[in-house]
Amino acid sequence: MEDFFTRVGRIWPAGRRDLHWHILPSEAEARALTAPYAQVVDRPGLQPVPVQWMHCTLLHAVGVSRSAIDADALVGQVRQYAQTVTPFTLTFDRPAVGPVAVEISGWPGRTFAELGTAVTEATTGSGVPFTAARSRYPHMSVAYTTAGAEDVDAVAVRASLADVAGPLSAPVYVDRLHLVEQWHDGARITWEPLAEVLLAGVSA
Repeated sequence: MEDFFTRVGRIWPAGRRDLHWHILPSEAEARALTAPYAQVVDRPGLQPVPVQWMHCTLLHAVGVSRSAIDADALVGQVRQYAQTVTPFTLTFDRPAVGPVAVEISGWPGRTFAELGTAVTEATTGSGVPFTAARSRYPHMSVAYTTAGAEDVDAVAVRASLADVAGPLSAPVYVDRLHLVEQWHDGARITWEPLAEVLLAGVSA
């Protein structure tokens, strides 16, 4: 496996604050998503994602910080679209082991993809140049690879995941989108919340 933070650091250096659009689970939802695998991912070369930092990214606006953009105007554009989208549920399944993370994938993908398109177009419409790193499918990482990742036995991790009694799936109710300013320190991802955009029929 390869250190996630070394790979991502080529375009997103440690400490740089970039705008992200996320779907965020509640604390209870995040615990249900991570609890079955906590012992599996607690090993050298893997950094478990704490419950409060679990996230499902729609868009990483690479190279754009809050200071570079009219955040109120951007949120206003996204809010117009969001009022046409009915709240829905994403269901996340058993994790898969990739080269830089242990991640859970979710469905349905179509509404997620439409939201990704909307926030990307709104951010592009701001006129601020950036590189759009969109998520092509709904997923959340329960652990990222870190220093020592090259020594992680991916097959052993898969075997441990297979030993978790199943079938396993957990829902995330999506009734709002989150705009955050996000950074990493080479081992963990954190962010500052900037705005919530409610979907149709949801009251603050």
